[in-house]
Amino acid sequence: MDVMLLLATFLAGAAYVLMPGPAFLALLGIVAAQGRRPGLNFVTGHLAGDIVWASLALTAIVGSASLGRLAFDLLGLVCGVYLFWLGWKAVRAKASESGEVDLKVGRPLLRGIAFGLTNPKGYPVSVAMFTALLSGQAAQLTWSNLPLLLGAAFFGFIAADLILIAIIGLGPVRRLYARHALLITRATGVMFIGFSLQALWQAGGGLLLRRA
Repeated sequence: MDVMLLLATFLAGAAYVLMPGPAFLALLGIVAAQGRRPGLNFVTGHLAGDIVWASLALTAIVGSASLGRLAFDLLGLVCGVYLFWLGWKAVRAKASESGEVDLKVGRPLLRGIAFGLTNPKGYPVSVAMFTALLSGQAAQLTWSNLPLLLGAAFFGFIAADLILIAIIGLGPVRRLYARHALLITRATGVMFIGFSLQALWQAGGGLLLRRA
């Protein structure tokens, strides 16, 4: 398997975790109120959901690629549009009085498991993220490569979780986020739009070449 494919899968897994969302805000509140160890317990529990959604997403992506490039390109278009919609919503986000997070929990591990497994956006976002970053290498997305892809994604999750715990635990970071939450949300939206354009470019190019 191409090393670049494994690297892209690793980065997709890391980006999926690092993108601010409900779990990110929950982690921020737990670490701010209780410290890094409860935060580590939370992301450890949340990892269960990450693995489930990534497994389903990569299975769907490999299945689409196995059906032929047309099915994969169509999936890429759908995912690109979805990522653009998420990014556009984030870019247009407005300040809210309820934006602060206060999650002091007694069982952060169980809270993380619940958060990870019940997040309704877990599957579509993971499908969109992996499709955006793997769309240029559809020929290598085979069933025999699926275990290695899942392994690369898993290590991406772990790396991103450790980065989050290390950075969010810093006092200046928590204060910076509190002051600039809206700006960070909008910057995240721009990144989502960038991923969407990547997916649309790859999928649209494949469809145009097929018509030609």
